[in-house]
Amino acid sequence: MQKYAVDVVLDPNTAHPNIVLSSDGKQAGRGELLHIVPDVPQRFDPVICVLSKKGFQSGRFYFQVAVGNKTFWDLGVVKESVNRKGMITSTPENGYWTVRLRNGSEYRALDSPSILLRLQQRLKTVGVFTDYEEGTVSFFDVDARSHIYTFTGCLFSERIFPFFSPGVFDHGRNAEPLIITAVSNET
Repeated sequence: MQKYAVDVVLDPNTAHPNIVLSSDGKQAGRGELLHIVPDVPQRFDPVICVLSKKGFQSGRFYFQVAVGNKTFWDLGVVKESVNRKGMITSTPENGYWTVRLRNGSEYRALDSPSILLRLQQRLKTVGVFTDYEEGTVSFFDVDARSHIYTFTGCLFSERIFPFFSPGVFDHGRNAEPLIITAVSNET
């Protein structure tokens, strides 16, 4: 999968006003204060999330995200036309193929219905591999080199974008950012 690695940079025009992005576009953290930003149609609000600048309409692509010791997060891919205003229901029917962590230990694949993931260890780095033509989105525990979950039968008909939500602040326990990491070429 490493040979399909893409350079993911976060798009500030899609970032919820509470998200703090690093200057290189590789980190998305949760700030306590709302930033004053233009209310453009592509910006998510009120859901705390952000997309990559680049979308994909064919082929295969792979990226990795360090989740560290975060207690809440969502990762995956979404179709370009997803609703970005108001509340969001993250399901494949709504154009979301995502995995999430809640309360520091509850991992779920947000399929229909959502699936509780029983993992051997806490995730530190998550790999996301998408095959547009095959219609699959797969998630991996990079450190354990193990498969977490695969969405199959995905009907992609438009550009899809890497998706990130650093989650709620959780009384300071979830202050670390999500970090897009370089993909190692080791086998």
